[in-house]
Amino acid sequence: MVESPDGERRICHPRGKKSQVVVGDRVQWQVTGDEGSIERVETRRNLFYRQDEMRTKSFAANLDQVLVLVAADPEFSERQLARSLIAAEAEGIPVLIVLNKSDLQPAFDNAWARLESYRRMGVDVLPLRLQGETAAATEQGLDALQQRLTGKTTLVLGPSGVGKSTLVNRLVPHARALTGEISRALNSGKHTTTSTTWYWVDGQRSTALIDSPGFQEFGLNHIEPMQLAHLMPDLRATLGHCRFYNCTHLHEPGCAVRAHVQGEDAAAVASDAGHLAISANRYRIYGELFAELSARRAY
Repeated sequence: MVESPDGERRICHPRGKKSQVVVGDRVQWQVTGDEGSIERVETRRNLFYRQDEMRTKSFAANLDQVLVLVAADPEFSERQLARSLIAAEAEGIPVLIVLNKSDLQPAFDNAWARLESYRRMGVDVLPLRLQGETAAATEQGLDALQQRLTGKTTLVLGPSGVGKSTLVNRLVPHARALTGEISRALNSGKHTTTSTTWYWVDGQRSTALIDSPGFQEFGLNHIEPMQLAHLMPDLRATLGHCRFYNCTHLHEPGCAVRAHVQGEDAAAVASDAGHLAISANRYRIYGELFAELSARRAY
């Protein structure tokens, strides 16, 4: 589906057998009857994607930010969250984490505490409540979030069950109707979260939301193991101070990264070198990812 500058949308078919076009691409196209053909894809600013041993899954291109929506319940996977942030960092795309279901206690406070290490390393984290008995209760955090979305193209990412569809429908009241129109046009039947869809939030078409499918796994096969620490801001802050230039930050003596890993129960404090401590859980995730990516490259 291609949208022309006047706002009209039509089905366009890419040249060749395999389509390399993703949501958010700028394309050159021409009319062919009631439809069109895509002649060329313009150079992208970025491309947010995941890759496992079987395939590459592209979410969207030319993004201003990625909104990762998680919830107090069901409990979110910090490993999946970390993978999403690493993929965004690799493409230079800012990330905004939004924690939904602020009315659930003590689940929300526990989840908010788990996100402390991300706030410390500079990631913006916002609280949100999308359900409530009154309109005022329902809109807690929504105004602050809307301000962060204005004038930007944002990919909404997150696992199933966290309120992604609810959020899109709150911000884009005509989303359901538009989705139905697109599904009928593409003969794709019932629209589910298996497709990625672009929505304009405002009449001026300056603010866009891209709704993406939920996922259970987020592969990072496109990331080199030695690149990992550079894509994790809390680890990156200590790089360049290890004894060995090719330090893996796993077992080498004189490793500056390991020297800044805090204990399981340690407070979040700055070290005497001025760097924030790296949480034990974040470092554990780094080690698991390093081992996973290294093993796949050994075959």
